[in-house]
Amino acid sequence: MNLKKTFKYLALTAVGVLAAGALAACSSSNKKSDSGKTTVEVGTVGTTKPFSYEDKEGSLTGYEIEVLREIFKGSDKYEVKFNKTKWASIFSGLDSDRYQIGANNISYSEERAGKYLYTNPYAKNPTVLVVRKGVDIKSLDDIGGKSTEVVQGTSTAQQLEDYNKEHTDNPTKINYTDGTIQQTLVNLNDGRTDYKIFERITVDSIIKEQGLENLEVIELPSDQQPYVYPILAQGQEDLQEFVNKRIKELYDDGTLEKLSQEFFGGSYLPDAKDIK
Repeated sequence: MNLKKTFKYLALTAVGVLAAGALAACSSSNKKSDSGKTTVEVGTVGTTKPFSYEDKEGSLTGYEIEVLREIFKGSDKYEVKFNKTKWASIFSGLDSDRYQIGANNISYSEERAGKYLYTNPYAKNPTVLVVRKGVDIKSLDDIGGKSTEVVQGTSTAQQLEDYNKEHTDNPTKINYTDGTIQQTLVNLNDGRTDYKIFERITVDSIIKEQGLENLEVIELPSDQQPYVYPILAQGQEDLQEFVNKRIKELYDDGTLEKLSQEFFGGSYLPDAKDIK
């Protein structure tokens, strides 16, 4: 091959590589299935019962999983695929566009709202204080010097870190963990920690299922019940519009109420005025 042909070959190769890279970049957020629909990848931990968990056959289910299935059911544009992953990987997956949706009992925070797209809420989950019976904790005013376990990067972790900044003379003891909420509550029940702040629906479900008789639940005062949302990666405005519309339809036709009763054992839906 002469020098002229060599340069021509290298130029064509470079163009091919760039084109392939551009195609790969586009396909990361617009992956088409064999049916021609866009595949929406959802990241979820899959251990937060009753929101997202595995049934006896090892299949993902739970309130959020079934709501998302209903959202995309019958769509001629989208189809949904679920991926089990760690909590932190939900967000790194959204950042890298590996996932287009994150769903795992996710509440609102200004920090997340600056990075991701929020949709309509699809559940309401009040926060409670879980303590071991006999421990002298009656409210959040009593957690100084007491210990808890939290997953780093969660809203509870941020809340406790802020608490310690304001109570440097008697901070609470924060133990960061990658363990599931089930493991955390078992540790609390067995005396390894003193308290846990978490959402009522999940706590009630785990205490009942696992027979954690040493635990009691204390209601926390709040002027607003925390909502649960799916969050979307940046650049997914069309998907956000579609999900918003479907959540309202499922709210209006009673599907969300039916799933709330099935998985939560009661009505834990957002206020109608907050579904737009």
